[in-house]
Amino acid sequence: MIITRQKEFDDILGALKEEDIFIIGCGKCARKLRTGGEPEVLEMEKRLTKAGKNITGLTVLSSACSISSWEDVLSGNPEINKSDALLVMSCGGGVSVISGEAGIHVYPALDTESLGGVCRDETLKERCGLCGECTVWMYGGICPVIRCAKGLLNGPCGGAMDGKCEVVDRDCAWDGIYEKLKETCSLALLETVREPKDHAGKYRVKM
Repeated sequence: MIITRQKEFDDILGALKEEDIFIIGCGKCARKLRTGGEPEVLEMEKRLTKAGKNITGLTVLSSACSISSWEDVLSGNPEINKSDALLVMSCGGGVSVISGEAGIHVYPALDTESLGGVCRDETLKERCGLCGECTVWMYGGICPVIRCAKGLLNGPCGGAMDGKCEVVDRDCAWDGIYEKLKETCSLALLETVREPKDHAGKYRVKM
């Protein structure tokens, strides 16, 4: 699940220079997180109308980041052709896909935070930093790239107090890493100094 949060309304309004706006929501992750499903799209329509924008129409796609064709989107939503811009309430992936097809300005209404998941109906945030070089097994299944506020691959930093991070109000990721590795008798993994991430791994094509 892609973790998103809604941008401040004033920031959205400040970016939208156009008057005729079509709003697109996402029926997958954004709907589950209540950041871009039907209720949020309707609320956005209300707020933008009150702010003086002309909302030409709205829709919630089954998945904003996966559309079979732009023609299908248009056939179900002809009002898009009367619009000057689209406001997309999805993750950055959805905004990018739609931007590549729409031919008019496309604005994001959400900020994308991380890749998470769902377990027993609980939304788990910040589970993956999408770094392209996964070594999470070395850390007991806890990714330090995203879970440690400093992104330390060799830790802990020494600044945590009573198991709490000194930078943000949450548990120290490295406390969790230590406990997980201890559970599986794998503490020896902490003795290896890790090199900085090779971010080119994101773009490397495997043959």
